[in-house]
Amino acid sequence: MRGQCHGQRGVSLLGLLFWGVLLAFVGVVGARVFPTVLEFYTIQRTVDRIAASNPATVPAVRADFDKAQQVEYSITSINSKDLVISKENDKLQISFAYDKQIELGGPVYLLIKYEGRSR
Repeated sequence: MRGQCHGQRGVSLLGLLFWGVLLAFVGVVGARVFPTVLEFYTIQRTVDRIAASNPATVPAVRADFDKAQQVEYSITSINSKDLVISKENDKLQISFAYDKQIELGGPVYLLIKYEGRSR
């Protein structure tokens, strides 16, 4: 029987710390970005619903958005004055765009640019 040398297998302490720090950072960034994504989809659903109801005037669109904003407490980044309202092929189009700045720590920020339009 010959003696065989087998190298150790597994993760070193430094490797474990590296992956732990990396996963923690990704988790923190994800936890800070997730609410902004939810807000974007709430705004998108609201704009789609308003466009589908086909209001007659621009002030009616803005009033509908203001009412929705009072019900949907998560809409804080834009208001009805930020909506761009137009008609394309006899169909109402509502578009919006805004930036969300998320503080990651110290002087480091993450800038996310959201934009959308009614379907």
